[in-house]
Amino acid sequence: MAQKSSEKGLAGAGAPVVTEPGRVRNVVLVGHSGSGKTTLVEALLAATGTIPRAGGVADGTTVTDHDPAAIRQQRSVALACAPLLHDDVKINLLDTPGFADFVGELRAGLRAADAALFVVSAVDGVDDSTVALWEECAAVGMPRAVAITRLDHPRADYEEALQDCQEAFGDNVLPVFQPMLGDDGQSVAGLLGLVTLRVLDYSAGYPPVAREAEREHLNPIADDRNTLIEGIIAESEDETLMDRYVGGELISTDALIPDLEKAVARGNFYPVIPVCAHTAVGLDALLDLLVSGFPSPLEHDLPVVTGVDGSPRSPLVCDPAGPLVAEVVRTTIDRHVGRVSLVRVFSGTLRPDQTLHVSGHGMAERGHPDHDADERVAHVYSPLGAQLREVPQAIAGDICAITKSGSAETGDTLSGKDDPLLMAPWSMPEPLLPIAVVAKTRSDEDALAKNLARLVAGDPTLRLERNPETHQLVLWTMGESHADVVLDRLRAGGVELDTEPVKVALRETFGATAKGHGRHVKQSGGHGQYAVCDIEIEPLPRGEGFVFVDKVVGGAVPHNYIPSVEKGVRAQLEKGIAAGYPVVDLKVTLYDGKAHSVDSSDAAFQTAGALALRAAAEQGAITLLEPVDEIEVRVPEAFVGAVMSDLSGRRGRPMGSESGGTGEASTVRAEVPATELVRYVVELRALTSGTGTFTRRYVRHEPMPPHLAEAVRKEHAPAR
Repeated sequence: MAQKSSEKGLAGAGAPVVTEPGRVRNVVLVGHSGSGKTTLVEALLAATGTIPRAGGVADGTTVTDHDPAAIRQQRSVALACAPLLHDDVKINLLDTPGFADFVGELRAGLRAADAALFVVSAVDGVDDSTVALWEECAAVGMPRAVAITRLDHPRADYEEALQDCQEAFGDNVLPVFQPMLGDDGQSVAGLLGLVTLRVLDYSAGYPPVAREAEREHLNPIADDRNTLIEGIIAESEDETLMDRYVGGELISTDALIPDLEKAVARGNFYPVIPVCAHTAVGLDALLDLLVSGFPSPLEHDLPVVTGVDGSPRSPLVCDPAGPLVAEVVRTTIDRHVGRVSLVRVFSGTLRPDQTLHVSGHGMAERGHPDHDADERVAHVYSPLGAQLREVPQAIAGDICAITKSGSAETGDTLSGKDDPLLMAPWSMPEPLLPIAVVAKTRSDEDALAKNLARLVAGDPTLRLERNPETHQLVLWTMGESHADVVLDRLRAGGVELDTEPVKVALRETFGATAKGHGRHVKQSGGHGQYAVCDIEIEPLPRGEGFVFVDKVVGGAVPHNYIPSVEKGVRAQLEKGIAAGYPVVDLKVTLYDGKAHSVDSSDAAFQTAGALALRAAAEQGAITLLEPVDEIEVRVPEAFVGAVMSDLSGRRGRPMGSESGGTGEASTVRAEVPATELVRYVVELRALTSGTGTFTRRYVRHEPMPPHLAEAVRKEHAPAR
């Protein structure tokens, strides 16, 4: 079926080419790591003839896990697109990682999709992170369905997994099929349709043999069937249907199924289908649901679009004849092809040899500066994982790939060059785990810079900064697994690098008034060096910076050497005194000194100024300052106590908390020293079973406790 052509809206051979938006379904697969998403995609591709046989996650032979980092970790670490055909409809399956570190790939999948299939393991059930994702889809009204997988596992418990889904996701999560056991009484060999009352028998393989249900099958499912029918009728637009049902009328299948499909497409009803990837049980039923129940791009609200300058524009319409508006949802770098951009077309038609305008705006905080460029698209491809199959076009509603773009990054808008447009960026969490990287050799520095630029262009959850105070090159990642994958990709690109402990930008200041005497006198033949200066240090309020005052009288320090004293003081402030960190917020008054008519010089007074500052510091007046951040932690109510206790142990000062409503997260606010937050994203997940998230913003620097400051001084020798 995968190679089938049709006059109903599909054309071409090999890669599926769609000519009508109504014959496209964009479905993102969502679920925790190990739920079986990638295995299910492989089974669906094999069942439709798209690939000859299903690959395996463990041996790295799946279509979607083509990234070497994914193969090493034996799990998905990136968004991948796998299109297939079923009943003359193109289904773009978007396989997403299930681990929290790769939420950026998930958000990209949600942006590109029109509906979500939640994949729940019959072995492990529903975890808290999956519940959070369900709520995220609910917030934007995305239609959803549930596939309960891994039915062939010895510990599989379908009924318990179904109950978990209903408790976690709500009352409108109802099964439309009931699994039927085989002759051995243990394996699942068939499905019984609760609406159609037909049996799908897989005991002889795939595709199944369909037959009418026997009488003994009906009594056990009576309650589930009644609940399902009542749920469908409650969502029906036919107001007489409930009265007829309550009155005892037998509602026909032909009346129920259209109402079921409409309720699913509107996001008001969430069907559950049991499936088994290895035995192919339920695959055809799932495909039918994706085609008939999930909405086409014509039925899904499109993102807001403006002019590049922010000027308002009319709402988008999913029309192949409309103005071209598409979005890069993922960017990768292929060794042979170069930059590959996965693109969702929202309006118009994307064709080869077309000149596009590439706009990237509003993502500067993610490390992606605003940019605009015109580029020509040489080819348009239908992606099947890493495989690119050339196609003549990609219409509104479809997903495609383009290559060799010089500027397109994840999140960029592609539009017509004569009418450049810009789509509002999607929501993306901030990376909060810093990793300091350094090239092993000077020759690796250029390669490191180039590879980092490529990775940042493709991953909006990766932020790169050169810290001006610690002079470290810092990669901000989503967590340990994300960091491991990024480092793997850098090394795979031929970069030799090391990591080092991340330094927090401490500062130094004077805690009390102090005086310093700087004397720099040397005689070694020829012109000597002679400069003496006396200064007084006064601490200033936080944020006041540095003030230099000249109170020299009688020309003790010649006027032309006073700027030299200030220059020497400033240079020493930048180097630090007690622990090598910049010295801030102080007033330096030069009130006396001596000069020599021959041996004094600019350099000599610079040195004397630095010596005077260090002499003042020897009076024990130096205080170390540490940055303090205000953080906002969102966790389920059950974890609030543990989070507040943990923050207290991190020297945090609580600023209040807010309880969430039913099923909503609670919020805890606190001020916490940044030195305590370097690995907080990892430790918070461990504390809250992966459900906790937080944001942070810098507030101020304040004095570090004496015992911690002393430890820092011992670790760092004073700058000389």
